[in-house]
Amino acid sequence: MTTRATTPVRVTGRRSPKDADSEERSNISTLDRSRRSVRVATRVLTVLLVAALCVVALGPLLWLFKSALSTSQDILREPFAWWPSGIQWHNLADAWTQIHVGQYLLNTVWMAAGCWFFGLLVALTGGYGIAVLRPRYAKAVNAAVLATLFIPGVVSLISLYVTVLDVPLLRVNLVNTFWAVWLPTSASAFNVLLVARFFDRLPRDVFEAARIDGAGVFRVFWSIVLPLSRPVVGVVSLLTIVASWKEFLWPLLVLPSPDLQPLSVGLFRVSETAPTHLLMAGMFISVIIPVVLFVLFQRQFLRSAGQAGAVKG
Repeated sequence: MTTRATTPVRVTGRRSPKDADSEERSNISTLDRSRRSVRVATRVLTVLLVAALCVVALGPLLWLFKSALSTSQDILREPFAWWPSGIQWHNLADAWTQIHVGQYLLNTVWMAAGCWFFGLLVALTGGYGIAVLRPRYAKAVNAAVLATLFIPGVVSLISLYVTVLDVPLLRVNLVNTFWAVWLPTSASAFNVLLVARFFDRLPRDVFEAARIDGAGVFRVFWSIVLPLSRPVVGVVSLLTIVASWKEFLWPLLVLPSPDLQPLSVGLFRVSETAPTHLLMAGMFISVIIPVVLFVLFQRQFLRSAGQAGAVKG
C-alpha cells in the first residue's frame, strides 16, 4: 500500500485583478489604474469636475452676496467687480426696514409653518389609511391619488381659485387669509404616496400584536407608526418647507394684501420701485436663510432621506 504525497496549497491574502474587478466595478480596470499616467489623468479630471460643479452651484449665490453688499451703480456698471466702492454692510439693514423684508420674512415663516403642519397631517393620515388600515376601497383610493399626479397644476388653478373664493358647504371666502395657502398645499398626492410606500415596509406583526393587546386605531398610529416614521417625516418636512418657501404664483393670487405676502411675492411687488442694491440685499436674505438651515441640519436631512426607503428589522 503506497501513500500519495500531496502538495500543500498556499493561501495568501492577495486578490487577483479579476476578483477586485468583481467587487468594485468601474469604467477603468484595475490594471489601468495601476499606471501612473492614468491615475494622474483621473485625479485631474475629478478636480476639474468638482470645480465646475462648485462654480455652477455656488457662483450665483456668491454673485448675489457681492451684489447685496454693493451700491446700485457698481451692480449696473461693473457687475463682476469685487466692491469697487467698498462693502456696504448697511444694505442688509436698510432692506430689512425700507422695503419691509422683515415683515415679508415673518409672513413666509408663518406660511411655511402652516403648510408643513397640515401637509404632514394629510400625508401621515392618508398614508396610514392606505397602507396600514387597508380598507376594501384602499386600492381605489390609491389609484385615485396616483391619477392626480398626472394633472398639471395650471389646469386646476382656476377651479381651485373659484373653490377658495367660495368654499362649498361652508360658504366662506378664504382669499387674503393664510388658509387659502395652507389647505390647498397640504393636499399633496406625492407626499401621501411616499408615506404610504414607507408604511408598506413596516413589519405587520407589530400592528397585529398591538391590536391583540387592545390598542385602537389611534393608539397604533400614535405609539407605533409615528415613532417608526421619523425618516419619512424628515423627508416630507423638507420637501414641504422648500416647496412653500419658493411658492410664488398661488400666494400672488390669494394674498393680494401686502401685509400677508411672503418674500417671493413681496420682493416682486417692490422690484419696480426699490433701489437695485436693496432689492439684491432682500433677495440674498430670502436665499441665505434656507441655505443656512440646510447646512446646519444636512446630516439629519440626508440621513432621513437615506432611511426613507428602508426599515431596520
